[in-house]
Amino acid sequence: MSDTRGTGPLRQTLHEGWTLRAVSGPQVPPEVEGRVVPATVPGCVHTDLLAAGLIPDPYLDDNETRLAWIGHTDWVYETTFDRPPGEHRRLDLVCAGLDTVATVALNGVEIGRTENMHRGYRFDLTSLLRAEHNTLAVRFDSAYRYAHAHRDRLGDRPNAYPEPFQFIRKMACNFGWDWGPTLVTAGIWQEIGLHGWSVARLATVRPLVTVEGGDGRVDLHVEVDRLAEVPLTVRAQVAGVLVEATLPAGQRRVTLVLEVPRPALWWPRGHGDQPRYDLDLTLHGPEGDLLDTRHRRIGFRSVRLDTTPDAHGAPFTLHVNEVPIFVRGVNWIPDDVFPTRVTRQRLAHRFDQALEANVNLLRVWGGGRYESEDFYDLADERGLLVQQDFLFACAAYPEEQPYAGEIAAEAAEQVTRLASHPCLVLWTGNNENIWGWHDWGWQEQLAGRSWGRGYYLDLLPGILADLDPTRPYWPGSPWSGAEQIHPNDPAYGTTHIWDVWNTEDYLRYRDYLPRFVAEFGYQGPPAYATLRRALTDDPLAPDSPGMAHHQKATDGDAKLRRGLAAHLPEPRDFDDWHYLTQLNQARAIQLGVEHFRSHRGRCMGTIVWQLNDCWPVTSWAAIDGDGRRKPLWHTLRRAYADRLLTLQPRDGGLALVAVNDTGRPWRAPVTVTRFTLAGEPRAKTSLEVAVPGYTTVTLALPADLARPDDPYTELLVAEAGEAVGRAWWFFAEDRDLPLPTADFAATVQRVDGGLRVRVHAHTLLRDLVLYPDRLDPDAEVDEAGVTLLPGESTTFTVRTALPIDPAALTTRPVLRCVNDLSTPPPA
Repeated sequence: MSDTRGTGPLRQTLHEGWTLRAVSGPQVPPEVEGRVVPATVPGCVHTDLLAAGLIPDPYLDDNETRLAWIGHTDWVYETTFDRPPGEHRRLDLVCAGLDTVATVALNGVEIGRTENMHRGYRFDLTSLLRAEHNTLAVRFDSAYRYAHAHRDRLGDRPNAYPEPFQFIRKMACNFGWDWGPTLVTAGIWQEIGLHGWSVARLATVRPLVTVEGGDGRVDLHVEVDRLAEVPLTVRAQVAGVLVEATLPAGQRRVTLVLEVPRPALWWPRGHGDQPRYDLDLTLHGPEGDLLDTRHRRIGFRSVRLDTTPDAHGAPFTLHVNEVPIFVRGVNWIPDDVFPTRVTRQRLAHRFDQALEANVNLLRVWGGGRYESEDFYDLADERGLLVQQDFLFACAAYPEEQPYAGEIAAEAAEQVTRLASHPCLVLWTGNNENIWGWHDWGWQEQLAGRSWGRGYYLDLLPGILADLDPTRPYWPGSPWSGAEQIHPNDPAYGTTHIWDVWNTEDYLRYRDYLPRFVAEFGYQGPPAYATLRRALTDDPLAPDSPGMAHHQKATDGDAKLRRGLAAHLPEPRDFDDWHYLTQLNQARAIQLGVEHFRSHRGRCMGTIVWQLNDCWPVTSWAAIDGDGRRKPLWHTLRRAYADRLLTLQPRDGGLALVAVNDTGRPWRAPVTVTRFTLAGEPRAKTSLEVAVPGYTTVTLALPADLARPDDPYTELLVAEAGEAVGRAWWFFAEDRDLPLPTADFAATVQRVDGGLRVRVHAHTLLRDLVLYPDRLDPDAEVDEAGVTLLPGESTTFTVRTALPIDPAALTTRPVLRCVNDLSTPPPA
């Protein structure tokens, strides 16, 4: 008779003593050929080679191109370890993440193969383990060779870039994107270790949390693996509620129901608090001995998606706890090409930057990865909603094996893993693939071959219906809700707006009345300090070699020039170009966000492309690859404010729109004044805005106020006190305005932690931006893009530890405004 007690579970990481070597090949450079270097696990080949001094930093200059050989090379990781103590009947090797095509061997015996970066794997080692000096080897075959072989076997399929990323279950943007480098990684990228157990273990734990009538319910689905067919007991506890169940011999699944009366509800940021409850689960053997445990933190909240057709088409409105949420979102890409460099601390800082910009949702984009536990835990903690894409982006994906089986297993694992997180409110089937099939010429190229439809409309919704019916699912981004309606129809579901960046002026945003904008964006370069760290170009120029290499968008510089030409004066040098392109990016997104928010009710969300970057690059990001906030970030903070005043064209005239995204009524006196560029008032009106919670109010402006005597020398300002930002309206473009030469007085005062810069305007100053990173790369400023009328003042607070020269801090190129273009640059 077998022992049904065994010893307690063992979990031991295997992160020490690893080495890395390249498998010999003609592409391997001499300095790497035959070398065995220390390896950091978790990690990847690139970071290990970088640490060993064998490759240059792939983010600097054009080093990326000289490192392409890495993705075409096979690699071997190896370590030794002793058998852990204890009389465990089973010892498993548990690999949370292998990137990607791996063969795992113990003591020279193959124990398993993998071909999916987005799954975990478990291999039984029990019979192969020695008492001492076990050798564990993980060989990674070239991702390119694997992808090319399957492409050749199944037939090529179209995608947005000339790389085979849809033929391997790997982070697609490793193969390059229009904002990212081509750095095809390999390695043990997540935790690896031993799990010793006896009798039984908890295989999957899937808590489905719902709220109805104010009461909470947890349907806790538990699956066990067994080594003995004996009765088992499962106990679960949350919020003082304890439930247990017995699994008779032979049974492997059980569902425990925990009913929690009147729990405190979890809310998105700005709508309430984020209370979470400890959910503890234990598994016991027939004699009561503890076999396994799990711990989760859960939040009680309801979520639903309203897409009921109406007079304008079909909406796309998220409801959390039955409150409709206007999504003020940003798209999230991997924060580093090399995921193990993204620590919890780094994520927390990035999330704080998002929250400070009044963001309430992160969309985890489908060309990246399912993010770390830290990511979702921090989102839970901070009240940031998460929309999670399944990992398909910008390509036709094969539905044959091995992909169909891998994708089913991957999706089931990730849905189960993320079920406990209240932040996760929406699953999306893919990024732009259904749109691509409709509009990008794919149908002719595919000639009847599979492209992914079965995943998005059958497989994935089926998995969610089975494993997590508590959350809504949307087959694609964009998606109209029905195959007979164009997938990117703005009147239905979600929309991506990319004609503005690619071909149109940003004023075109106002031609759209979408229900929900899941992507729209505009480019700008990173911070100056980021460029100087990453590039050795001397001098820097928009088309200098490093700048050109770090511009990955097709015709990106031409599109930046086109955008500038429509609105701003011609830049005279690189400093002008840098300031103006960053400013134009900020203005484009501000115009779009404020337009869409002014139609709250019909439009119920915007997700700006994008929050972050993964390396130093000219891109659509608000926070650059070194973590520095661009002027767009400051503008987004104003445009996404809980309460917003904005001036908008309406019915041939102008209107003041007051947007209230809080639950509290907003009542305030507002003045709207028409000024000359010299600051002289020409007309004025006073309005009273009374805006209930979660609504907007639109007030038409009198014709005598909205129609200038001279559009080239006049502007409008709406203000409702310091608690709400001003709204500005210029009747002509800056390129056509006779802006006065900038005249101001600037004073600098040292304060704790930095400097305070006060600017007093003697003339109109258009879009003041302070760039302290030009003097101290670690310096940060609290505001950007400030316009002042004559006689007004503003104060910038600069965080810096250096004794910065006040004269340098208050002159070009550090302190900029559009008026600078009225005078020649200094020699």
